Amino acid sequence: MNLLTRIIISTISIMVVGYILPGVVVSSVYTAFVVAVILALLNSIVKPILIILTLPVTIITLGLFLLVINGIIVLIANHFISGFSVSGLFTAIIFSLLVSLINGILGINSLNERKS
Repeated sequence: MNLLTRIIISTISIMVVGYILPGVVVSSVYTAFVVAVILALLNSIVKPILIILTLPVTIITLGLFLLVINGIIVLIANHFISGFSVSGLFTAIIFSLLVSLINGILGINSLNERKS
């Protein structure tokens, strides 16, 4: 799956989660697209640094602290993007879980369509 397909799937996921999750506001499809791009950049640049810095805590919590790191990444994106709002860390964690779940479902479906 190429990068553009992943960004489009993430955009759809962000729009869906913004619609169903209270505490998350996504003002437009363009905003969701920008959020998807910024989250992809933050996940590739900032997330590895945070994982290395918090490795002892992550090991002690058996990896559950990675959920908090994902929430922090969403809050960082929230800070930089107007038209995108997340009410707090817990909401950001739920947002990241739901976006990942929907990305997985849509990604599996697109892979199955490509094989046939």
